[in-house]
Amino acid sequence: MREHRRKIGERGQITIPKELRERHGLKRGEEITIRETDDEIVLKPPTDEERLAEGYRKHADRSRTLAEEMENASTEATERLGDTPEWTREE
Repeated sequence: MREHRRKIGERGQITIPKELRERHGLKRGEEITIRETDDEIVLKPPTDEERLAEGYRKHADRSRTLAEEMENASTEATERLGDTPEWTREE
C-alpha cells in the first residue's frame, strides 16, 4: 500500500492525487464515501453498482424532464392554436 501526503487547504479540502483518481476512475463531481475508524479516515470510491444506479437515476431524471417539456409544449400549442381540427382526429 502506497502512501500519499497532502496538505489540508483553508476550507478543509484535500486533493486526491491524479494517479489515484485515474486508477479508481474518479471523476470531477462524483461522490465518494468517507469512513472514520478509531484512528483513520478512509476515502472509498463508489462501487460499479453505485455508479450504474447513479447513471440510471440521471437517465430517469432526463426522461422525466423531457416528458414534462413535451407536455408543456403540447399544452402551449393547444392554447395558442386551439384544439386539433376534426379531420386530424381518429374516429
